[in-house]
Amino acid sequence: MTADRPLKPIEILMVEDNPGDVRLTREALKSGKVRNQLHVVSDGVAALDFVYHRPPYEDKPRPDLILLDLNLPKKDGREVLATLKSDPVLKVIPVVVLTTSQAEEDVLRAYHLNANSFVTKPVDLHQFNRIVQSIEEFWLTVVTLPP
Repeated sequence: MTADRPLKPIEILMVEDNPGDVRLTREALKSGKVRNQLHVVSDGVAALDFVYHRPPYEDKPRPDLILLDLNLPKKDGREVLATLKSDPVLKVIPVVVLTTSQAEEDVLRAYHLNANSFVTKPVDLHQFNRIVQSIEEFWLTVVTLPP
């Protein structure tokens, strides 16, 4: 974290259609070390509306980090990732694919689309919490995010 950002919360956009996973992620981030603001949208169209500040997200901040599920309604995560990483302004936002898929083709495709990391969601509650805290530890305390 840079010296000018310690008081500002890290803005995280979670693109997830499973309310249970959203709840677990929210709880894991609340108990974390870094002050953050979690924004949640449940489909790929809303994700792009959020990052492009289209209605109803005109006043939302640009995310510092995106947690992206692959299997989403309206527009899947692969399409969202391709759009984000092809945009010269948005491509610097780190995107962590957080999905239930373990398929090798999904992993390869996500990295070919320039995902910053690929994490498979565990089914165990304790493991899920540990994974989210690991994401937070790495992306919000170890790595310097783009301004």
